[in-house]
Amino acid sequence: MAGRSSAWDIYRQAMPVIFISLIAGLFAGTVLGSETMRNGIESVPGILVLLPAFLATRGGVYGSLGARISSGLHQGIIEPRFTFDKRLSNAVIASFINGMVVSIFIAVVAFVVVGLLGRGGNLIELVGIMAIAGFLSAILMLTVLVSVVFIGYRKGIDPDNLVGPIVTTLGDVFGVIFLLIAIYVVGLVV
Repeated sequence: MAGRSSAWDIYRQAMPVIFISLIAGLFAGTVLGSETMRNGIESVPGILVLLPAFLATRGGVYGSLGARISSGLHQGIIEPRFTFDKRLSNAVIASFINGMVVSIFIAVVAFVVVGLLGRGGNLIELVGIMAIAGFLSAILMLTVLVSVVFIGYRKGIDPDNLVGPIVTTLGDVFGVIFLLIAIYVVGLVV
């Protein structure tokens, strides 16, 4: 009976978040399929190459942070409070730096791939887009991830049931939106 109860608890805690993730994913697909996004993608050679990598790395970088926070909460070495904690601060800063470095790296790789395909491209433009999109997504993901995990933990929800859907949803929905914003901001400058 304990196994069934535990499985039911996981299902009960995860289903609402997964349902929200599903709806948000459909929204991200709608944004991605919009004429505005298509125009943005067509206007910058390399965006279509870097888009899947950009979205995937949001999950890798911030999913790792979520797992660390979850483990820290379970072990009692992190308190679910919004006060200064050196361990939490270091993990957040490291995730931010990793997210930014990976974003810039993706821009460089996309530039090289597009160049090898003979499509041209502008390295400064791609790096600018990825720096802006990476920065905006980092700030949002760090803030929401830590907040939701702490609040959920205080309400008795296992953070392990929250991290995956939260990171996936935020990374996909806001990654696409921030990429579009960055395309237009850099387009005004370059």
